[in-house]
Amino acid sequence: MKNLKAIALPVLALICVVLLSGCAHREIVDKCLAGHQYGFWGGLWHGIIGPIDLVVSLFRDDITFYAQNNNGAWYAFGFLIGSGGWGFLGGRGASRKKHS
Repeated sequence: MKNLKAIALPVLALICVVLLSGCAHREIVDKCLAGHQYGFWGGLWHGIIGPIDLVVSLFRDDITFYAQNNNGAWYAFGFLIGSGGWGFLGGRGASRKKHS
């Protein structure tokens, strides 16, 4: 009986996600894709200003957090580094040991 509950809960959650995603709003981005395509450096810059974009995007509809017109993996890699996703820009303070 425990095994049935352990399997049924993830399956039920997956079914709910699939059913609810069918109601999701489809965003038309054709106009965005006609302009400049962002690469690694654009992703790096967008990752750095990401926290500011997040706050501003809550109040304005014309500001997005992630560029729709990007070249894929290189943009994502730059965004990840710019946002500090791998801790490259974390500094040495996080790795210091506390002395008592």
